[in-house]
Amino acid sequence: MVEGGVIKADNVEFTECWNTIWKTPYIMRLALSAGIGGLLFGYDTGVISGALLYIKDDFDSVDRKTWLQETIVSMAVAGAIVGAALGGWANDRFGRKISILAADVLFFVGAIIMAVAPAPWMIILGRLFVGFGVGMASMTSPLYISEASPARIRGALVSTNGLLITGGQFLSYLINLAFTHAPGTWRWMLGVAGLPAVVQFVLMLSLPESPRWLYRQNREEEARAILEKIYPSELVEEEMNALHSSIEEEKADQEAMGSNIFQRVNQAVKNDVVRRGLYAGVTVQVVQQFVGINTVMYYSPSIVQFAGFASKKTALALSLVTSGLNAVGSVISMMFVDRKGRRSLMIISLIGIITCLVALSVVFFQVASHAPLIDRLDSNSFGRNATCPAYLRRQSPPSWNCMDCLKGTECAFCTNSAGKYRPGACLASTDALKDACSEHHGTWYTNGCPTKFGILAILLLGLYIIAYSPGMGTVPWIVNSEIYPLKYRGIGGGIAAVSNWVSNLIVSETFLTLTEHLGSAGTFLLFAGFSLVGLVAIYFVVPETKGLAFEEVEKMLQKRVRTKKGSENVDDSATKDQGTQ
Repeated sequence: MVEGGVIKADNVEFTECWNTIWKTPYIMRLALSAGIGGLLFGYDTGVISGALLYIKDDFDSVDRKTWLQETIVSMAVAGAIVGAALGGWANDRFGRKISILAADVLFFVGAIIMAVAPAPWMIILGRLFVGFGVGMASMTSPLYISEASPARIRGALVSTNGLLITGGQFLSYLINLAFTHAPGTWRWMLGVAGLPAVVQFVLMLSLPESPRWLYRQNREEEARAILEKIYPSELVEEEMNALHSSIEEEKADQEAMGSNIFQRVNQAVKNDVVRRGLYAGVTVQVVQQFVGINTVMYYSPSIVQFAGFASKKTALALSLVTSGLNAVGSVISMMFVDRKGRRSLMIISLIGIITCLVALSVVFFQVASHAPLIDRLDSNSFGRNATCPAYLRRQSPPSWNCMDCLKGTECAFCTNSAGKYRPGACLASTDALKDACSEHHGTWYTNGCPTKFGILAILLLGLYIIAYSPGMGTVPWIVNSEIYPLKYRGIGGGIAAVSNWVSNLIVSETFLTLTEHLGSAGTFLLFAGFSLVGLVAIYFVVPETKGLAFEEVEKMLQKRVRTKKGSENVDDSATKDQGTQ
């Protein structure tokens, strides 16, 4: 998933993982119980895409105000930024288990607030609570799983958390589709998230705290008791010694860097190697968001409607394609990331993304250019006050087509009963006229226009996801797990994660406004431009870390080279210079 982070695991590790959990089911119960946080993470970030279609039906202010739609969507992202910061503090202060329980409470409270919301502001409040939970889960669930898992299968188990995030997004689209005809539609869609939160809360009550956190709090016997459930008896003492060494190193690093977060950031930025690592780590995280992925994940049904599919149910069904491909792409990435390399995979991914975005821009330009014209007689046939006010105010309305009509927030397009591609009516957007349009055997459009290019747009969206998910979807998180020296890995990864969330917030808060002012074609072309800049930045700034030890990565950053071969060439040149002297 786009914000969750991925820990790489090879095929051998997955095989070992399966064998281990088969012999020790306790490990799988522990990992999956904590992993429900990833499922909730994915569900709550994905569900709003479909729910928004029905929220607009219930609240006229949301339907007419683009900024209100964007705020409902992006408030969870804003909450996640705060929640991630709170999660980092709570993890150290109260432990991983308590932090997960707190995230469950936030998920549940947010779901209930949204389900009973009488007004848009209350939906926004609920989304904020859910965002706090998402942020805490993104920090805590992978950490708990990694610290409570055997070292040899840790990567595989943490990877399941990433798969549960994309699985949660796919589940949210299925739930959206299931409730399309239920009374309350969006209230059920948003409220259902409370159930997994309750399940996880109950399961976590019976599970232990992280052994690492317990050891850090000088509760060594409790830590030992948990390790005895995870490891064979002959390995427990070895793991206790490893835990002791690791925590002592961590304490030493904290003393050297300072306990204050600002001191740590200052130390990191002053270090040349860490600073260059941050250039790479932050670059890939920002590019990941500015290729526009979360416009697809958060607004997928709306984009499908832009492509000419008026039916909400059809829009939700077609959106399943993008979510399903995203989940499949995560699996593909885990298979190929160690074969092709991180940098290479991102570059290939971005070339595919740019191609798809440019193609989408061309398709949406054709959609706008070939939109059905407005028929004045057909518009007037619905009654004296039925025609859209913006259409009546125009000096030369004969040149108007469906797209011109929909630019007015108070307007809607009703297709001609003789054929949806023939000139139709530009009407005031009211429920009464929507019903009248249906009686005239027309189809009501508010977000897009009838077009023959719709299926092509959906295919290109699918190709966009296929290009994105295996590369830019997962690799930026892997790069950030490898690019920093061990002592600075926590602070470096934290800075990069914040840049990801902030970029996510910017993109999700502006997408609909961009489509209003630039049109769908202009917006996708803009994201293609961002992607091109990102491609250039990654080519020049990000080193290839495939198969390298952390010391080798550090050496590459010191010498400002992008590949191990380049580092060796620098060493050879230096040796020759010394020989000449």
